[in-house]
Amino acid sequence: MSSAEEYKTQGNDSFRAKDFDKAIELFTKAIEASETPNHVLYSNRSACYASLHRYDKALKDAEECVKINSTWAKGYNRVAAAQFGKGDLKDAQRSYEKALELDPANQMAKSGLQDIASEASQSIPGPDMGLGKIFSNPELIENLKKNPKTADYMKDPELVEKVKRLQKNPSSVSQDLFSDPRLMTIVAAILGVDLKMGAGGEGGEGGEGGEGGEGEAEGEAEAETGSKAEIQTEAEAEIPSQETAETIPVPSEKQQADNFKAEGNDFYKARKFDDAIEKYNKAWETYQDVTYLNNRAAAEFEKGDYDGAISTCQKAVEEGRSKHADYTVISKSFARIGSCYVKKDDLKKAVEFFEKSLTEHRTGPTLTKLRAAQRELKKRESEAYMDKDKAEEARERGNANFKKGDWPAAVKEYTEMVKRDPSDPRGYSNRAAALSKLMSFPDAIRDSEEAIKRDPNFIRAYIRKANAEMAMKKYKSADDTLQKAREVEQKNGQLNSPQMMEIQQLLEKALTQRFAPMEGETYEQTMKRVQQDPEVVEIMSDPVMQTILQQAQNNPAALQEHMKNPEVYRKVMILMSAGIIRTR
Repeated sequence: MSSAEEYKTQGNDSFRAKDFDKAIELFTKAIEASETPNHVLYSNRSACYASLHRYDKALKDAEECVKINSTWAKGYNRVAAAQFGKGDLKDAQRSYEKALELDPANQMAKSGLQDIASEASQSIPGPDMGLGKIFSNPELIENLKKNPKTADYMKDPELVEKVKRLQKNPSSVSQDLFSDPRLMTIVAAILGVDLKMGAGGEGGEGGEGGEGGEGEAEGEAEAETGSKAEIQTEAEAEIPSQETAETIPVPSEKQQADNFKAEGNDFYKARKFDDAIEKYNKAWETYQDVTYLNNRAAAEFEKGDYDGAISTCQKAVEEGRSKHADYTVISKSFARIGSCYVKKDDLKKAVEFFEKSLTEHRTGPTLTKLRAAQRELKKRESEAYMDKDKAEEARERGNANFKKGDWPAAVKEYTEMVKRDPSDPRGYSNRAAALSKLMSFPDAIRDSEEAIKRDPNFIRAYIRKANAEMAMKKYKSADDTLQKAREVEQKNGQLNSPQMMEIQQLLEKALTQRFAPMEGETYEQTMKRVQQDPEVVEIMSDPVMQTILQQAQNNPAALQEHMKNPEVYRKVMILMSAGIIRTR
């Protein structure tokens, strides 16, 4: 039985994959399995409900979360998000303000308050910046999903909702642009503008997944899509609100550090990584912005100094935590550590840090890297476990348990055999036999099919599959399986083998049971059902079979001659089992 922590981990994986219904199911199991009430589990399930726009349930879970832990700011963010979704803007504002009381640097709460201000302003008429007609296009959402510059953004349900709100009220665009910087890219894409922010020229190739993508310098405008992008300064990457821009001047040290960063970016694009690292170091020494550390790690990664990149990213995480850096910055640091461990061929560590990155901020490229690392790790562990000698030992133990009638122990040993040598069809076939004894017929069928895949001439697997199908009263399927087995034996010249005789007996049994009267069925009802059987109807409508049957009425010996043909033999046997042809 899985623990609450295991269910939680599985729920997080489903959430990252955007399978919210499955995530809800797993978090519910985690809540039920938890020995004490766990506020994080209710928070996670609330997020799932909110993603599905089921805000009533999202609010109920969020309230339970803060009831369990009233000092956790994120819980109030969950409450506010659900209230916002329900349209209760005043309550949502109070909840976000409560979150900021507990954590003054909480970015989610700050962003939430900006969203509320933007939503409230929609009722106030204002200029639409000439975008009214464009935002009213009914194909807008689909067009944005197809545009490579905005496709990744449109995977975020919250951002899609913002665009829909702008469709309803384009005049609010001036406020919304500053509540979510991604909208600037969306507006630029709608207008067909190549948005170039910052003083640098065009950047070199190198987005996520592109050539050299792992080490891209921080702040590339289109890093997620892998297209040509420009190096940006941190100030440009996160557009402040109008009020902030007017009242908070950029420190001169920051400006000087950004100049060093820009020089470093130029060296990075030219693949002069030592020079780039030197400039990023000067930027960090001038002004403590974690982005500079992430850029240095990118250059170290491209240089092949993976230990150095890991050390730099770890420092970025530590400094970022102390300075309340944005979670996306921390996420990138963790993701790059994971990529470094991939290069170092330490997949367990890579998986660990990719998961940490996704916990901070979920992105498609990082999730793809995690899945690839997990698949490769599982493959290696499986290959390392393979041992033909140990597989044979497991088979012998399984056979001994089978003879004793200890079916569960036999299944366990045959499973061990399959793990040790997946190429041997006997492991699957033997396990199918034991599973049939336990009346687990669907599993027995699957194992028999696996055995046949590995050796299409393995007749015993066909027989075991047919027996399991008959046990499930799937007589037509059993008939098809046995016909394939018969063809294999004929092809191999085994016309008089003991297995061929067994196949023939099973065929007759399958046909008899297929057309036998059902419980409570009268003879007339049975014949009506049989005569409507698709295969029987097809045989009776076959002109060749009609001719053969007419000849048989006048000359029964002719039927015996025709039955030397395997196909005619099969059809006649079906008609005899169905009671259409009767022997005296």
